[in-house]
Amino acid sequence: MMKLGLKSRSRRVVQDSSVAVEKSKIFMGKIKDDSDENCSYFCWASLPPELLREVLMKVEESESKWPARKHVVACAGVCKSWREVMKEVVKTPEVSGKFTFPISVKQPGSRESLLQCFIKRNRSTQTYYLFVSLSQALADDGKFLLAARKCRRPTCTDYMISLHADDTSKGSETYVGKLRSNFLGTKFVVYDGLPPHSGAKMAKSWSTRMVGSKQISPKLPAGNYPVAHISYELNVLGARGPRRMHCVIDSIPASAIKLGGVAPTQTYFPLTSVDSSPALPFFRIKSNYLDKSLSGPLSSQADSALVLRNKAPRWHEQLQCWCLNFHGRVTVASVKNFQLVASPENGVAGPEHEKVILQFGKVGKDVFTMDYRYPLSAFQAFAICLSSFDTKIACE
Repeated sequence: MMKLGLKSRSRRVVQDSSVAVEKSKIFMGKIKDDSDENCSYFCWASLPPELLREVLMKVEESESKWPARKHVVACAGVCKSWREVMKEVVKTPEVSGKFTFPISVKQPGSRESLLQCFIKRNRSTQTYYLFVSLSQALADDGKFLLAARKCRRPTCTDYMISLHADDTSKGSETYVGKLRSNFLGTKFVVYDGLPPHSGAKMAKSWSTRMVGSKQISPKLPAGNYPVAHISYELNVLGARGPRRMHCVIDSIPASAIKLGGVAPTQTYFPLTSVDSSPALPFFRIKSNYLDKSLSGPLSSQADSALVLRNKAPRWHEQLQCWCLNFHGRVTVASVKNFQLVASPENGVAGPEHEKVILQFGKVGKDVFTMDYRYPLSAFQAFAICLSSFDTKIACE
């Protein structure tokens, strides 16, 4: 009987305490009926729009650098109304020079200055990691942006690029694109997992035929859309000098580097399969100047594709080597170092053709800086730099 009495008493204590907790929750306003729960996250969605916008603008301005900028991302995840406001408040890297959401890696860089990043190489796993610099140090911890894994194949080499540091498979929802080289490592093609414009055609390959199968996420448009072609000039005579690169950025018009020029900008990753509607609501054009470029490939339009070439180095007699001014961002001489500028392509060279759009150089055994600007995105710049890691016996 004593045993049963203890049990009944303990049961009453548990029941009484649970009732007290429920009452306290009701008193504190933590329990709401079904109609209240339908209101996005209760009172958060009911803030006056003017007040909400002012608060979120203050948060965005104060948290300008990572890791503090994670609070901006957290605000966008509170509810739908907060997310819509944050999409308006947070500017693209082209305007702000900041990385905020994952889609930032697919958007053009800053017009005002080079965005400073660095790449770390893991030789054992053949993996490359892209970080945005958080300070002026050449190799700080940085904020992770992209990862690429080298995959050797019988006739080519692929670099699978992903938003996830540990999952670079094409079947992953974090897959963003790849870089593919020929057998000699002299020609490369950059493929985007998303179409660069509404008239883009997917390249035919075995991997694209796997789209829609169980090996590919049904929510991921894991396509092969060629967005850039990179070639290295053969050095048959063995002449001294750095590698000579030639990059054709098919997804960006040549007029993008001119005053008032624009480039297509993705605003979010769509959660639709390749077989879904061909409408592309995730593109934003800032003016009517390039509206026609979204109706088909750039090759069918009057505006040609952007072409990048090596900036010519100068021979330093005292050092007995080829030199480029990296403004302190490169400290180790390497055949991989380069600077790319826009090529006039039979036109008249202007000041915009002297501006460095992408520079890449060595600062340590497995650490390299990567600085880029508009109209390239971090994804495009990273893919171009990955081509420099491939062995090119015929080009050196």
